[in-house]
Amino acid sequence: MRVTVVQMNSRDDKAANLERARTLLERAIARERPDLVALPETFTFLGGSREAKFAAAETFPDGEAYGMLREIARRHGLFVHGGSMIERTVDGLYNTTVVFDRDGREIARYRKIHLFDVVTPDGRAYRESDVFCRGREVVSVEVEGVRLGLSICYDLRFGELYLRLAEAGAEVLLVPAAFTLQTGKDHWEILLRARAIETQCYVLAPAQWGPYPTAGETRWNYGHAMIVGPWGHVLAQVPDGEGFATAELDFAALRRIRRELPVAAHRVAELRVPASL
Repeated sequence: MRVTVVQMNSRDDKAANLERARTLLERAIARERPDLVALPETFTFLGGSREAKFAAAETFPDGEAYGMLREIARRHGLFVHGGSMIERTVDGLYNTTVVFDRDGREIARYRKIHLFDVVTPDGRAYRESDVFCRGREVVSVEVEGVRLGLSICYDLRFGELYLRLAEAGAEVLLVPAAFTLQTGKDHWEILLRARAIETQCYVLAPAQWGPYPTAGETRWNYGHAMIVGPWGHVLAQVPDGEGFATAELDFAALRRIRRELPVAAHRVAELRVPASL
């Protein structure tokens, strides 16, 4: 399987973001000829006010971004992982990934479980739960004999999610992200490599990079979209700026790693903590 991850600098202009996403996708598809291409988190709209996010949200399947990805998948005959989009439902907004097959059919939908409610080292507060509802379901999907495990950004810090996906048969983990510059420079690559090593999966991590406006200030994303192998090596990476990176996934090598170092078989499901003496 040949895969491509895309790096963008989305901002609070949905029309401009969609046009840029289309340009990058078409360029990546023409140059790399992937079987699967993956976009970053919130590629349709990033930053802006709470009201602007509601205005940019879509209902599926009749949203503009949804339709664009479906059409690209069908026209080029490849799998498209839609990073994440702002999905509007009767319950509120969700940060949602959609996966399309080679015929442009939706084959999976995942809503972000872990919401980013933190204060970063520079004192800036992020309250994703002020805008988005929390997803509840762990989602994986089979693509031509390979199972993909779905996640989004802050999920990356919760290893138990990825162990659940691996137990469900995942061999490839998708982690579209908009990691902050402050946390990304220290944690992004380490966490991606850790998830790959502990699950013995390939990890595909499309990313947002660069500045974007929100709440009257400019914030920065770390970028460094990358593809990591099941031994923890970085196979491909995008430098600063927009672009894309591609790698061939060797599943014979993945299965050899799992056979020679069978950590899944050695995992103890229940660990008991002794009472204090």
